[in-house]
Amino acid sequence: MPAPPSAQANHHVNLHEQALQAYQAGRHDVVRTLADRILAEDFEHVGAVHLRGLLALASDQPQDAQRWLERALQIRPEPILYNTLYAIQLRLGDFAGAVRTLRQGLAIQPDFVPLHYNLALTLQHLGNLEDAALAYRRTLELEPGHSAAHNNLGRVCSDLGRLEEAERHYRRAIELAPANLVARNNLAMVLLTAGRYEEAWPYFEDRWVSFKLADGRPARVPVQVPLPRWPGVSPSATHGGQAPPARAGRLLVLHEQGFGDSLQFVRYLPLALAHFAQVGYVCPPALRRLYDQSLRARWPDLVLLDAVPAGLASWDQHIPLMSLPMAFATHVATIPATLPYLYADAGFAARWRARLDALPVPHLPRVGVVWAGGNSGIALDGLRSLAAAQIAPLLTLRNVCWISLQKTDDPAKRADAAISAHLVDWTDEITDFADTAALVDNLDLVIAVDTSVAHLAAALGKPVWLLNRFAGCWRWLHGRDDSPWYPGLRLFTQPQRGDWDDVLARVDAALQQRFPLPEGASPNRRAALVPAVRQP
Repeated sequence: MPAPPSAQANHHVNLHEQALQAYQAGRHDVVRTLADRILAEDFEHVGAVHLRGLLALASDQPQDAQRWLERALQIRPEPILYNTLYAIQLRLGDFAGAVRTLRQGLAIQPDFVPLHYNLALTLQHLGNLEDAALAYRRTLELEPGHSAAHNNLGRVCSDLGRLEEAERHYRRAIELAPANLVARNNLAMVLLTAGRYEEAWPYFEDRWVSFKLADGRPARVPVQVPLPRWPGVSPSATHGGQAPPARAGRLLVLHEQGFGDSLQFVRYLPLALAHFAQVGYVCPPALRRLYDQSLRARWPDLVLLDAVPAGLASWDQHIPLMSLPMAFATHVATIPATLPYLYADAGFAARWRARLDALPVPHLPRVGVVWAGGNSGIALDGLRSLAAAQIAPLLTLRNVCWISLQKTDDPAKRADAAISAHLVDWTDEITDFADTAALVDNLDLVIAVDTSVAHLAAALGKPVWLLNRFAGCWRWLHGRDDSPWYPGLRLFTQPQRGDWDDVLARVDAALQQRFPLPEGASPNRRAALVPAVRQP
């Protein structure tokens, strides 16, 4: 005799609760068995259909998952189902569909916080920052204690150039969740951008939460070794209040982040040698030859290492490279900015000079150019980089000999046929930063986006014009067109997000002012200057 409907319903409730517990425990085989038992008796059981969709998603079968969720929504639309369908559409890369799904769910239940938060996240990812800010604010109206929403709204405000508002949200995120290291790191970025270094450095110690491994996965722990951490010197010592102690002990400095970070912060290694008998730096191979000829030639007690030593008995303390500014209590006014602090090899530079002098236009000023960053995998690369077509009009100036410094493994960032005719391109012969330095040594100016070559040229003492994205990196500070880190660097910053046309128009005018044509020369822009040169 069939069980009464109420008894069967209670049975399904019990099975569904067991299935949910099994799902939370990761026992997916049990979930499948229980969900299928329910569906065999009630094929319109929304909870069981939802679980099958979740299982398909967990098994990396997003298209099957989408079919299950669409079936569940046809049975009974519920906000949580829209939220799961949204996650599936994200996995499929259907961002427009994900936004529609979230809005459909909100039409049913306007106060469902996860839908508002995920809508804000997705709009932020798509670059719709003003709409994302509205969605985050609605999230916070409904749940004022949402630490992640405060942090993300802070990031949106920062990207929109609203630093004071960003700071308020970051601080609130930290108040709500002191262990929110992402918010602490983001607060550091805002404080550094504002030039409030003394406040910023302690928060900057949580920067490792933004580090990525070689395969793109986030790092789980900061750079570390089993040695005592050097706490740095007292503020009175750094600001001339007392003499440094006698040099003793050995300090191991750990590399972190990118080439540009290393090029900027190696200036601190000689300062550390004032406190230690020996300083070792774990040096990336691409920088080794440059640092050998620039630093070790002057400071023989500086040791360059290929990797963290297996045995650490020779070292007494350690510090990550980018913690050295805090170790020396650096303020904007006390940045060690004596240039140059890196040098090209004279022999290598002479070889490049001979080749440049042999070009058909040896009389023209030589300007190096980099229009795109080197890491296509990071989100900011798309904001800091230009396409070849965007830089092309600038390269038609008649009064400049353009030298390509665009070294990349990404074919999309290479010079295309339209601009190759205006470039001298020997980048295929450049193997490391020592080669680049030798070429840059012969240039009159370097124009570059925010990438490592800009740091290299500036550290060599060359004039650098940096094409800077709106709300750019903290190191360039806010509202300035110069840099206390590199006195020879000039910033050309976007007046609004994505506006490279304004930047390039100002650079064009500045170039014509800096390198005017001889009196009586035709101002017409050229069709081509010299053929692209790739052979010795």
